[in-house]
Amino acid sequence: MKKEPIGKLISYIHRQNQKRLAKQLAPYGIGSGGQHSFLKVVLHNPGITQDQLTQQLKFDKATTARSIKQLEQSGYIERKPDPDDRRSQLLYPTLKAQEFYPMLQSILDDHNKKLTCHISSEEEDLLISLLHKISVESPEQPED
Repeated sequence: MKKEPIGKLISYIHRQNQKRLAKQLAPYGIGSGGQHSFLKVVLHNPGITQDQLTQQLKFDKATTARSIKQLEQSGYIERKPDPDDRRSQLLYPTLKAQEFYPMLQSILDDHNKKLTCHISSEEEDLLISLLHKISVESPEQPED
């Protein structure tokens, strides 16, 4: 079997994954671009700042700002001023988001089952472990 570039395979899986998720989440007003990831983090960390969200999810600031704006317009997130820093706003899930969370988690769980349907539980654990291993930023290589 020909060795395919790992990055190409990961990219393909990611694109297909995002397309399917976007289709499933569209009826709920959650768009593409990882909005579900932003919503999930805010649900688990009420009061998180936009900068903290950007750092945690490793998206760029513009993507975070767009996603938060769309989630706010869809009624899933609200911003409140940070009493300790007037330049910053804290992000909180709305009641709509809290009520939607079980459905979101069910969609994500179902999606993950479909993604791993052709591999065993042990292979899934190994895959997750290997992906974590290669996702860690490697130290910069010295210039020759």
